[in-house]
Amino acid sequence: MNKNDLIDFIASKSKTDISKTLVTEIVDLAFEGIESELKNGGEARFVGFGTFKTTRRKATTGRNPRTGESIKIAASNRVKFTAGKELKAAVNK
Repeated sequence: MNKNDLIDFIASKSKTDISKTLVTEIVDLAFEGIESELKNGGEARFVGFGTFKTTRRKATTGRNPRTGESIKIAASNRVKFTAGKELKAAVNK
């Protein structure tokens, strides 16, 4: 599923006649809110669905597979998702 599929799904399941334009704006705002929280070092927790949070990845030394030369890999932040209990149960049925 991609973003357009999600928008189509929400618009089709809505009990009211909500436009795809409005659904698109709502989905964009939801993603923006999650992104903003993660940028500020917080986490986005959705009970039953899961939690998005950032973790710090340490700087390491890697190896170029073509040349065998050692390269430095810079430290970075990464986003981690942990599925909630209900999501895990739904997927494992």
